[in-house]
Amino acid sequence: MYIQLDFIDLGLALGMMAIAIILSFWQKLGLEGQLALASARTIVQLLVVGSVLEVIFQWKNPVAVVAIVLVMLTIAAIVARNRIGNKIPQVLLMVWGSILTATVLTMSYVNLLVFRSSETWFEPQYIIPLTGMVLGNAMNAAAISGERLATSLNNHQLEIETHLCLGATPVQAIAQYRREAIKAGLIPTLNAMMVVGIVTLPGMITGQMLAGADPLDAAAYQILIMFMLGFATLLTALLVTRGIWQQFFNAAAQLQKF
Repeated sequence: MYIQLDFIDLGLALGMMAIAIILSFWQKLGLEGQLALASARTIVQLLVVGSVLEVIFQWKNPVAVVAIVLVMLTIAAIVARNRIGNKIPQVLLMVWGSILTATVLTMSYVNLLVFRSSETWFEPQYIIPLTGMVLGNAMNAAAISGERLATSLNNHQLEIETHLCLGATPVQAIAQYRREAIKAGLIPTLNAMMVVGIVTLPGMITGQMLAGADPLDAAAYQILIMFMLGFATLLTALLVTRGIWQQFFNAAAQLQKF
């Protein structure tokens, strides 16, 4: 049985956040404003997105699908750039391109080898939710790995320059810091994969079961999602960290600080 929520139901659900605000005030946590703002943004953003997607799902226009995906991609790149910092040259374009590459390769693999259907390429029902999940996780991987590598390169200049003086190439000199940054970027995805179905039931499987789908079918889709995220986050972290370390060295292989 599918239970459809109306505005009265959502109003009652909002009561949980009202209780959270009261608890924050009672315990003097100072989170009342943040909780209220987060609640308001959640309501407005999701209702707006839901309304837009409803139109796009009915319209089924490839141009509209590509347009909304590009908007999502750009927002994800800006958020990741803000975490990494603005001092590194061309960081926004680099992050944007890395997330785009990882997302296109992931979605192409799924459409060509898993779905094996040309009809799903611009089918909003498939492309927008799946791409959205990939973009969100790729954004996190880019932000975490990029910020970790940039910080490491700025904080360990003496060690890196020592390696360079001893004959190491830039790739060799920063290899350890890049590996650590990539591993850090994958921690959220790997942790989720380790406990999925045991500790947590992610949004895909939960949403499908709430909509009445067979639990095994929902589990199959969630397996697909987790593998997509594992591939996309690793590829994004590889591309972002490669782009960042290259910006830290000039044409003479000298280390720069940002």
